[in-house]
Amino acid sequence: MPTTSDGLIFNFVETFLNMDVFLQTYPMLIDGLFTTIQLGILAIVAGLILGLILALLKLYAHKAVRIIVKAYIDVFRSIPLLVLLIIIFYALPFVGISLSPFYAAAVALTVVSGAYTAEIFRAGIEAIPKGQFEASEALGLSYKDMMVDVILPQAIKVVIPPLTNNCINVIKDTALASVVAMPDLLKQATQAQAVAANPTPLIAAAVIYLAFLLPLVLWVSGLEKKFKAGDTQ
Repeated sequence: MPTTSDGLIFNFVETFLNMDVFLQTYPMLIDGLFTTIQLGILAIVAGLILGLILALLKLYAHKAVRIIVKAYIDVFRSIPLLVLLIIIFYALPFVGISLSPFYAAAVALTVVSGAYTAEIFRAGIEAIPKGQFEASEALGLSYKDMMVDVILPQAIKVVIPPLTNNCINVIKDTALASVVAMPDLLKQATQAQAVAANPTPLIAAAVIYLAFLLPLVLWVSGLEKKFKAGDTQ
């Protein structure tokens, strides 16, 4: 006869780690994972480009432009991503702008990621010694050549760890897109859980997120230690 402990373990496995349910629903989870990866890559690339442009404008543009850029960065770093996503998807159609769930999520993630990325790039550029700028000017380099050949290569090395952390956050934030019915990993797991009447798909989705993001987190930790070690030498 099974003991009470054995019964509890059996019930736990049947409820949260049901292999039959997982095998029935994993195709939905894989589809959701591909959608999550596509959304994450699009938002990361667009956010990096937007953030670099905003950082350069905030540092070197006309004063009026700098004020506008600063306002943009402060506002979109303050608005919760979920609120912005709901506004873009549900409010913009009232003014004739209708976006699919995927592109609504991509826009929201890009807008917010760009604001955070801009501050990361700004801090990296400002960390470059002023002597580098003066030397570039003394050599007669144009602004474009100075930024492309001298300043940005050094700044990028400084900002790689925080940028990577921001990219990880963007991928995690893609889960919020499920509120606008985008078939990402979380949405697919929720639907699979409802179909199977079992929470195993939700546990599987959590494990997939962990397997996908934990190596990136560990890689960033390694980069930070490497750069700190380089600074102390």
